[in-house]
Amino acid sequence: MKIHSTLTGRKDDFTPVDGKTVKMYVCGVTPYSAAHVGHAMSSINFDMIRRYLEHKGYTVRYVQNFTDIDDKIIDRANRLGIPASELAEQHIAEFFHEMDALNIKRATVYPRATQELPKIIEVIQGLIAKGAAYATSNGDAYYRVTKDDDYGKLSHRTLDSMVAGARVEPGAQKEHPMDFALWKGAKPGEPQWPSPWGPGRPGWHIECTAMSLRHLGETLDIHGGGADLIFPHHENEIAQSESFTGKQPFARFWLHNGLLQLGEEKMSKSLGNLVTIKEALERHTADAMRLFVLGSHYRSPLKFSEESVQAADRGAERLRTAAGAVSKGNVNPVDPALFRKRFDEAMDDDFNTAQAIAALFDLAREINRGAEESRGVQQAQATLKELAGVIGLTLKESSGEGKTDMTPFLALIQEVGEPPKEMPEEMAKAMSHLIARRAELRKAKQFQLADRIRIGLGDLGIALEDSPEGTKWRKAR
Repeated sequence: MKIHSTLTGRKDDFTPVDGKTVKMYVCGVTPYSAAHVGHAMSSINFDMIRRYLEHKGYTVRYVQNFTDIDDKIIDRANRLGIPASELAEQHIAEFFHEMDALNIKRATVYPRATQELPKIIEVIQGLIAKGAAYATSNGDAYYRVTKDDDYGKLSHRTLDSMVAGARVEPGAQKEHPMDFALWKGAKPGEPQWPSPWGPGRPGWHIECTAMSLRHLGETLDIHGGGADLIFPHHENEIAQSESFTGKQPFARFWLHNGLLQLGEEKMSKSLGNLVTIKEALERHTADAMRLFVLGSHYRSPLKFSEESVQAADRGAERLRTAAGAVSKGNVNPVDPALFRKRFDEAMDDDFNTAQAIAALFDLAREINRGAEESRGVQQAQATLKELAGVIGLTLKESSGEGKTDMTPFLALIQEVGEPPKEMPEEMAKAMSHLIARRAELRKAKQFQLADRIRIGLGDLGIALEDSPEGTKWRKAR
């Protein structure tokens, strides 16, 4: 198994330090507003990586933080007239709900900056004691980049080249333009905590060092995040972490997902060009969102469009149809071994999900062909479901909540008579009622009305398939 590291720029063989447990840290969100599909992209990619490592037999200790105190949180909370903690809690709860809806496995630990202050202060004190950081008269503390001989190694930049574009905040008592804040002295109207340098709050970068040290130890197997975090956030993490511990490397593999674009720019809250996860899930299934993201390599940029996700919706339906296909025979069974081998080889090559998914679609096509030829497909279907689950696909029918316009389905229910007392709000329940009603009409020899259900559903893009085991439905387009 080979993984590409941003630090080395190459693929190297991967095994965890102890051969058993992967220590994995992924930078999380700053919960000051609704999470968008760019956040979903990162979460899906690192969930896929975590799932595949577990599929390989490793235990994964997965830590993902919340930056629950930050300039943006403070500014928005002040505008709304609520405490910063209340704003953060609100969006953290929304984030968990949306991650569950996307079938993202919960992390082992979700540390928060405001809950890690003793460790944060300990690390800053240690850096100051080593001369790698310094406190100022206004209550700030900064990391001293000139004491770090290899500062810039992750982003492959020199300190001199960084200085050219550096901006120094007014009033900042820095020794060097690239020195970065470890602790920010208190300002009026901001949340604050006590420290040896006076009241204030932690800087952005120091929280991740403190959290990873506390929850994973001094050396990580994998550190992940979006490509936009390479500099300055992850560059600064390496510098302060290795300066504090005196050990290298801080992380053995640095993994960065490509950025999601809407139009020609990356999707971001600050630019205002975003689609929220909630909005996306109102129009598309979680499987479609996952196929859309994983259809490209995790390190590649991706452009979001409704057409692309709709295509992924159709792809997810093809996999679901194959997983539920019924074969009347069990001779000359479909052998899934070749497809499993292709899947594993693709995933072992730096998590090449595009090729792995291609293997799943080829297996699905072979299952459908086998079902048509009355060959045994059960073992192949079990393999399809297993491997789909490895990358987080459920292959379950969507409830359709918030996604499907139910008006034509409800009109068809009314048309064929005897509607239920409570009309269904979800497509799956509407289909169950229509299929049951069609069976009743056929039993009563009211074939014209029964055919009206089949024809009406066909007009809505739904195909009915009758078999000895009963009637199933699938999206025909």
